[in-house]
Amino acid sequence: MAVRKNKGKTGIIRLLEFVLRLSFQFVLGVSILIITTIVLFRYFDPPTWSWKIQREFSSSATYPEIARHQWVSLDRIAPSVQLAVVAAEDQRFPTHFGIDPEAIIDALEEADRGNRLRGASTLTQQTAKNLFLWSNRDLARKVLEMGIALLLELFWDKQRILEVYLNIVEFGPGVFGVGAASKYWFQAPAGQLSKRQAARLAAVLPNPWRYRAHPPSPYVVERSRWIEQQMEQLGYAWLHQ
Repeated sequence: MAVRKNKGKTGIIRLLEFVLRLSFQFVLGVSILIITTIVLFRYFDPPTWSWKIQREFSSSATYPEIARHQWVSLDRIAPSVQLAVVAAEDQRFPTHFGIDPEAIIDALEEADRGNRLRGASTLTQQTAKNLFLWSNRDLARKVLEMGIALLLELFWDKQRILEVYLNIVEFGPGVFGVGAASKYWFQAPAGQLSKRQAARLAAVLPNPWRYRAHPPSPYVVERSRWIEQQMEQLGYAWLHQ
C-alpha cells in the first residue's frame, strides 16, 4: 500500500511539474511576442490593434460598417491637440515612467470617501490597453496593462507613445485616431485644429460612444473649458523636450 501511495504522489508531482513548465513556456512565449511587437512598433506604425479588432467583432448596432482611420505623424498633429489630450487624460505624462503612483493614491482616497473608483490609468497604460488588451475591466487586465506600460516606456520615448495613442484611440463609434476624428467632427486636418476644437476632441475621450465633439453637449462644453484652462497652466514647453 505504501508503494502505491508513493507512486500516486509521484504522478501528481509530475503532472504539476508539467503544468507549471507548460505555463512558464506559454508566459515566456507571450512575453517575447509582446516585447518583439513593441520594438517593431517603435519604428513601424501598427496596422491594427486589439481595441479596433474587438469593436469590429462586437454586436453593437451603433458601430458603423466601415471604421474610419488615417495615420498622422506627430509632427502633423497640432500641438494644441497633443497638449489637450495630456491636459485631459494624464497631466504627469511627461514625468512618470508609465505608472503614476500619485494618481493611484488619489483614486483610492476618493473611493475611500465614497466616490466611484476611477481608473487612474496613464496615457501609456491606455496605449498598452488599446494596442494589446481586452475591453473588460478586471484585475488580470490591469496587471498586464501596467506591465506593458513599463515596457513601452522602456523601449519608446514619450513622443512615440503620444503619437501611437493619438492614432489608435477612439473619438467616436468607429472613428479611430485624431486624423479621422478631426475630419469627422470638424472637416479639417489634424494639423489645423484650433485650441477649442482640440479641447473638445479631448473632452469626448472618457466615453466616445456617448459624447460628441460637434455639436457639443453641455457636458463637453464645460469639460472642454476646463481642459483649456489646464492647457494654459501646463504650457507647450514640454512638447519640445
